[in-house]
Amino acid sequence: MTAHVNLATRQATASRSRALAPTCRGLNFYDIDLSLQSLLPIYMEPAQLAHISPHLASLGEVAGGRLSELSDAAERHPPVLHARDSFGRDEEWIEYHPAYREMENIAFGQYGIHAMTHRAGVLGSSAPFAPIAKYVFHYVFAQAEFGLLCPVNLTDSSSELVRRFGSEELKARYLPAMWSQDVSQLNRCAQFMTEKAGGSDVGAGDLTAVRSGEHWLLFGEKWFCSNVDAEVAVLLARPEGAAAGGRGLGLFLMPKTLPDGSRNAYRIVRLKDKLGSRTMASGEIVFEGAVAYQLGELDQGLKQMLVMVNSSRVSHLARAAGMMRRCLNEALQAARHRNAFGRAVIDHPLMRRQLVKLMVPTEQALSALLHAAVAPEAVLRLLTPIAKYRACRDNVTVATGAMEARGGNGYIEDWPNARLVRDAHLGLLWEGTSNINALDAVQRAVGKARAHLAWRDDMMERLQASAGVPGQFRTRVEGAINAALAFVEEVARHPDYERFSRIAAGKLYHATTAALMASEGARQGGEGGDARRLLLARFVLEHRLQEQAALSLEKQRWEDEAIDLLLGDAPVPLDRAAAVLQG
Repeated sequence: MTAHVNLATRQATASRSRALAPTCRGLNFYDIDLSLQSLLPIYMEPAQLAHISPHLASLGEVAGGRLSELSDAAERHPPVLHARDSFGRDEEWIEYHPAYREMENIAFGQYGIHAMTHRAGVLGSSAPFAPIAKYVFHYVFAQAEFGLLCPVNLTDSSSELVRRFGSEELKARYLPAMWSQDVSQLNRCAQFMTEKAGGSDVGAGDLTAVRSGEHWLLFGEKWFCSNVDAEVAVLLARPEGAAAGGRGLGLFLMPKTLPDGSRNAYRIVRLKDKLGSRTMASGEIVFEGAVAYQLGELDQGLKQMLVMVNSSRVSHLARAAGMMRRCLNEALQAARHRNAFGRAVIDHPLMRRQLVKLMVPTEQALSALLHAAVAPEAVLRLLTPIAKYRACRDNVTVATGAMEARGGNGYIEDWPNARLVRDAHLGLLWEGTSNINALDAVQRAVGKARAHLAWRDDMMERLQASAGVPGQFRTRVEGAINAALAFVEEVARHPDYERFSRIAAGKLYHATTAALMASEGARQGGEGGDARRLLLARFVLEHRLQEQAALSLEKQRWEDEAIDLLLGDAPVPLDRAAAVLQG
């Protein structure tokens, strides 16, 4: 009996708990990301990389520690809308948990992610950072907290709209506070686009702007407003008497508080009870004559707003890539530290294959992100919709796969996986659904702008400049590029083929990432580093681009060595990677 009793003691319970695999909590999310560290020298200017690397290491430590703790607390205590103050006045306000405010201090105050590409002084820089810097910060930050990056991105992109299209008076009044790292002085920003009748069809909106002297008054509703209580919002509204559709929309800036200190005439009527991104307040607004200021030409509002679509989509790509990295790391932690049937889970062949299936889209997204951060505008026109479409969809699959790798604990809210699954789905909706992004890529970027020609030239030039890519494999990648190009051109030419737009956009993405990873792997291997991205490129060709998987097991034997190399810690020499590519 004594032995049986001992099985129920606190000590026995604690001892059995040691069999559970740990999470990534406590790790430095930058230090463990060897892929990011090895790729940044390819894409970032050396002096800027040297300057920013210690700050990325600092953020990596914060993300694996304090930021993760704060994010969990803010998730458990989401924002609460109070309709009135204690005197019964209609001064609705949103109550945030202190953890959310501390996360704001980290993002806006400590690291200045929203301002680093706009002005000097952020993180001690003598000049604004290149865009790639902020996207990498988004990527690392997203591994701990997803929701707050929406206000960070909105503040960044809204300030750019004000800088480009605002009057000198508006710029002087609002930009310094939009770029402030003092959170007590900061003007957080929002962009209110969605209306009940519109959704993705922004041109169907009926929020009306009525001129009143030097400014405008807004009347109507907005249905999905993220960062709903921001100090400043940029939005689209239809000037009274303007034409229907997107061409009749104007772009406006609406402050929360007017210059005389009074509250502007709009009401937050409800907060959204969202599936994910719970830390950040999204709500519904009714405009009762709210004062707004014109930005740019009245009939160019939608066109002006679309100026920021590329950067916002790259921001979503960064978040998806970062969240996939966290999911992959969690799956590896679970597999390495959990035993089943007498050996570590990671030593089971089927699990090893499943882990590589999580690794491939994760690494695709990272390559796509870094390339999008530096690509010329002509290439970006096609790259952003295909990357936003495919990477955000892959995020859902990778999050689900990582939850399965954790097992039953992955389904429990005490562990990180359930939240990663919930948050992943929002990427499918923001900045256009999968259909909207696929149609933009095929019908507009390819069909109208002919952006695929610049994309093709860019991909081919990268391959031709990569001497280390084995010739036969280079031919395969070039064939994938040409096949994707031919398919998307055919879909774009025939309106009846619209239903194939998602397939076409996906082929373009996979061809892009295969070319990028082949080029990256050859360069890294040629410099005596790690050529494993060449192996990842082959997985993309054979698992993501091939229409029908090979039925012969003999033809799959190359995977055995490739999986061992990818899951191993040792660098993969270029000659060994080349041998696997030809196997």
